[in-house]
Amino acid sequence: MNPFDCYKLFLSLKNHFTKSNYDYFKYCGKSNASLVAFNKRKDKYFFERLSRKKTEDEIKNYFVANFVECDDPQTIWIGEIIKSGDKVYENWSRKMQSLRYMFKVEVEVFIQKETFNEFFFCKKGKHSPLIQKHLQKALSLETLVILDYILGYANNYDKILDDPIWEFLSGRISKYKPFIHIDTDTYTKILKESIS
Repeated sequence: MNPFDCYKLFLSLKNHFTKSNYDYFKYCGKSNASLVAFNKRKDKYFFERLSRKKTEDEIKNYFVANFVECDDPQTIWIGEIIKSGDKVYENWSRKMQSLRYMFKVEVEVFIQKETFNEFFFCKKGKHSPLIQKHLQKALSLETLVILDYILGYANNYDKILDDPIWEFLSGRISKYKPFIHIDTDTYTKILKESIS
């Protein structure tokens, strides 16, 4: 991957995580970047260095990790990624390697404290314990995504909740979901074992 391709990948993933009408997969990662504009950027050395150090898949995961781990992908700027991107990527990679274990621990800890239905129960104007635990940073975004793969709760919440917090979180779940590849049967089994 050359530096300009690396830059285009950055732009397309940023669009994916920040624009509701752009889908990285639907548009095959295309972006309206020009080589002229890229060559004028003061931070182009960062894309050059990244393209030399990592494979294309690693670069994609590097950017995904940084967009997902920040509090608001809309406000992230390349200077932040240059400064702390490697550490964020390393932490995210470790999380991906232990995803099954992390999911098991999180569902055992939190779903056991209430009945399964109570944990997911959501009514107009009131977030479910599931959302509350995530907002308290006690449940990871990855666990929310996996639970949505298994249960499809987000669509139901979209119909019930009409507040900016859930709208933002729902967008994050739907944008991140295609990057989390899991065997749904395995995770369903883990969930069943945890609540039985």
